Parts: sequence; structure tokens; C-alpha cells
Amino acid sequence: MKRPRREDVYTLGALGLALLAILAFGIFWYFTRPTQLRVAVAPRDSVEEKLISAFAGALRDTQKNIGLRTEVFEDLKQTAEALQSGRTQLAIVRPDVELPSNGLTLAILREEALIFATPTSRKITDIADLSGQKLGLVDAREADRALIERVLARYELGENDIEYVELTAAEMPAAVSSGKVDAIAFVAAAVSSEAGAVMRSLAKAAGNDITILPVEEAEAMSLRYPALTKVTIPAGAFGGRPKQPSEELTTIGVSYRLMAASTLDRGPASVLTENLFSMRSRISQATATVNLMKAPEIDSATSAALPNHPGAVDYFNREQLTFMDRYGDWLWFALFAGGGFTSVFAWIGQFFARKKREKVDRVLEGLGHLLSRARKASNYDELEQLSLEVDVLVRQSIRFTRRGLTNVRTIQVLMLAIDSTRNAIADRRRLLDIRSRQGGPNVVAEMPDLSGGAVI
Repeated sequence: MKRPRREDVYTLGALGLALLAILAFGIFWYFTRPTQLRVAVAPRDSVEEKLISAFAGALRDTQKNIGLRTEVFEDLKQTAEALQSGRTQLAIVRPDVELPSNGLTLAILREEALIFATPTSRKITDIADLSGQKLGLVDAREADRALIERVLARYELGENDIEYVELTAAEMPAAVSSGKVDAIAFVAAAVSSEAGAVMRSLAKAAGNDITILPVEEAEAMSLRYPALTKVTIPAGAFGGRPKQPSEELTTIGVSYRLMAASTLDRGPASVLTENLFSMRSRISQATATVNLMKAPEIDSATSAALPNHPGAVDYFNREQLTFMDRYGDWLWFALFAGGGFTSVFAWIGQFFARKKREKVDRVLEGLGHLLSRARKASNYDELEQLSLEVDVLVRQSIRFTRRGLTNVRTIQVLMLAIDSTRNAIADRRRLLDIRSRQGGPNVVAEMPDLSGGAVI
């Protein structure tokens, strides 16, 4: 079998080292590069889109090791579908609209309460009293109307029992004053300026005498429909004189959540959640909605109807994993693998070093045999053949030297062996010459082998 050339061996070694360097650089880049996550938001120019855009900008400006790329969709159903399909790793989700089966909560961006209110003069004191009345839906989106109908169905009120009137916030006061509607319903954050403005407009149209209808079955509904949540509206949440509501009351609500796919590693999820809450004041400069953000309930992180992401739980419980916690096993594996690679390369080096020694040893052994034969040569033809064989071994020695297969001590031994062999050939030729001049045959007796038969 043809032996590999030294140049080929060095080329393979260089390629191996280059691959190791590329592998090391790849590992370093993988663990240090900023993590880029895609997040689905909807609709365009909504408060959620502004919040996420501000958050993404804050991450970019502060050069954090994590970043966001927003993808804007038409509605919240599409954002949930994007998370479900794996198109994005994050999404803004309203669970009562569409809940992806692989979605886990990182943060509750805001909760909105369903608020029923009516002028006190209408003598409506309970939601059940809305039967046969005209209900104004103020700035109601499709999802808001579905929520209102679901709550009314709990009180056995269907479409045939209530007349719905679509209104804008600006149209609502006139509709109430003229008797076009008997009560209103809208969905908004309980302590938001929008909710306060609607309630003050209603109070002004109703002569500052309004009644807010609680959803007394809110807790039961939230247990039956996990996408809904029980919301407590604190006394005075809407402001006004007298304050509204006059006392704390409960209603049903919905949440806008930042959800992550269950496949997202808990490390990036924890870092993202930490930055979202720590940058709250920075984000609030772009949108005050971030002040309504809150942490999900983590006491029942795994048993909750809407489970939380383990990475978010790590942050809220101050149990974030360190670098060694996350990657310690991989580092140990890399160390063991590196030791294995080192052993392999050391074995390869020793193998080729042994092969180099064997090549030089064969040359020295050949020179030793030629030296022994030179002492026994009996004619000129035999001596000529020996000289040719020495030349062959000399050429091999030169080739080995050029390839770096020899060191200084080995070269010295080779030179000594070559000189000794050539001297032996020359000595034997002189003896043949002397014999020839004396008129004897061109042969001589064997010279005594003073080496005792030893081979160099």
C-alpha cells in the first residue's frame, strides 16, 4: 500500500486544525451572539404594537444580548396562529379571541374590564334587568361584542332579548340623553384614561347619577372559561364627583398577553422578561400603556389554566439560571471531546513519527548490510553494484532530509554510515588493484569482518 507523503500529512493536519478553529469560533459565536426573536403583533398602530416597537427599540439602543423583530398582522387571531404555526417565537395574544395551544405567558401587558353602566333613572340595577332594553356598544370591536354576548348569555339574555346599538365614544352622550340607548357597555382597562373619559361623559349626560352594574358571576365564569379573568374595579377608578364607582366591584375581563412558544428556551425567555420589566420607565416615554403591565400569577405556574413560561417563572422567582447552569453540561462535554481530539492527534503524531523512524532505520540497516558485503566482495563487478546501491540509499537520505524526517543526530549517523560503506568499498577496490598488479587473479580472499557481524 502506498504510504502517505509528508506534504499530504501536513495538509490533513492543517485542515484538522482549521476545522477545530472554525468549530471553536462557531461555539463562541453561538453562545455570545444576540438572540433575535420574532414577535407577532396586531393590529397596526395599536397600543400593543407601539409598546412592542418601543421595547424592541430600547433593546437595540442599549445593545442587549437579545433583540426583537416585529411582524404586524391584521388582527389578534392571526398573531395567535403565527405563534401556533411556529412562524414567530412570540406573539401578542388575547386568549378569548384565539389561544394557541403552544403559548406560554411571559407577561400580562394589560387587562381590560367589561363595564356595564346606565343612568340611574332607567332603574336598571342588575344585568338581568337589561332584558328588553337598548344596549349601546361603545367603540366595540368584534371581539368585544363576542365577550358582551357571552356574558349576557350567562344571564340567559340572547339577541332577541336586547337591542344592540353601535356607538362611538363621541356619539354616546347624545344617545343617552335622547333615550336612544338605555345602558352602555364597553371594554377598557379599568384605571385607564379612556375608561374614565367614557364614564364622565355618561355621568354628564345622565345628570351625574349613574349606576355601574357588576358581573357577580365573574369568578364562576373565569373558572369555566379560562380565557376570561375576574377583574376588580377599585372604588373611584373612574374619578368624577361623586367618585365612580362608589365602592369596589367585580366584573369579567380579558387580558392582552405576551406569549412565547413552549419550545423557546427558558434562558432567552427569562432574559426577555427581565428586560421588559426593567425597561418599563424607558418604554413609558413612548406609550403609557406599559404602566398597566403586570406579572402573571406564578403561584400556580404549572397548574394554571393559562400556564406561564418557565423562563418567566425563573425571573419572577429570582431563580434565573447562570451561564454554567445552562451550558455547564455542554462545556464539560466540549472539554472531554477536546481531550479526545487531543489524544487522537497525539496518537496520529506518534504514528507518523514512528513511521519516520522506521524509514530512516531501513536506510541505516541497508547501509549496514552493504558495509558487510563490501568487506566480502571478491571482484570489481560486485563492488560496482554495491556503489550503485549506496547511491540509492544516499538519494533516499537526501529526500528524507528535505521532508524533515531527520534531525541533526540522525543526519550525523547517516553520514557516518555512508562514509563507512564507501570507505569499505574503496578499501576493497585497492586490494583488488594490488592483486591485479601482482599478476594474480582479479579476486581476493574475504577481508576479516572486524565488526563481528554487527549491523549498523
